[in-house]
Amino acid sequence: METIILNVPPTLALTNEQFYDLCMANEEWRIELTAEGELIIMSPTGGESGIRNSGLTADLVIWNRQTQLGFVFDSSTIFILPNGSQRGSDVSWVSRERWEALSPENRRRFPPLCPDFIIELRSESDSLSQLQAKMREYIANGLQLGWLIDPKTPLVEISRSNGDVETITFSPDTPPNLSGECVLPGFILNLATILNV
Repeated sequence: METIILNVPPTLALTNEQFYDLCMANEEWRIELTAEGELIIMSPTGGESGIRNSGLTADLVIWNRQTQLGFVFDSSTIFILPNGSQRGSDVSWVSRERWEALSPENRRRFPPLCPDFIIELRSESDSLSQLQAKMREYIANGLQLGWLIDPKTPLVEISRSNGDVETITFSPDTPPNLSGECVLPGFILNLATILNV
């Protein structure tokens, strides 16, 4: 199944509360809402993508437990970005200070903030151009660092808050290590352990 995009007419624009209720009523689907009012329904991932996503989350969680600098979120978490879109990523991270500034109610529902760091892992059903556009939207809304990992090409696009995008193409046999830079100090992802499943 490929990603499905439904256009919501402006007269039927969903409030944050209505979108939250829609997602809760359809928990088996992963749904996002763009700032333009499009509902994006994403298909589930296959086995290899599931293993890779789990590895990415585990590596970031291990680093975060050691540093206690923030909080790690899995692919089922939706964030309300400043432009009004409601988006989720394969892995997200928010600094402790920003997370703790939210009210208890905002922490329980879809948090109204842009993560500091995200990872998007391209699965078989993902469009590279759509993921690149999504990463640009995150940067425009305050993301500090983002990694778009495409095992199919293979490439990694590193997006930074200043708008720079660094593209690293690599051989499947020699994927690069990725640095969390100053956003995730000391975090190094050994991409070989993630991609060689």
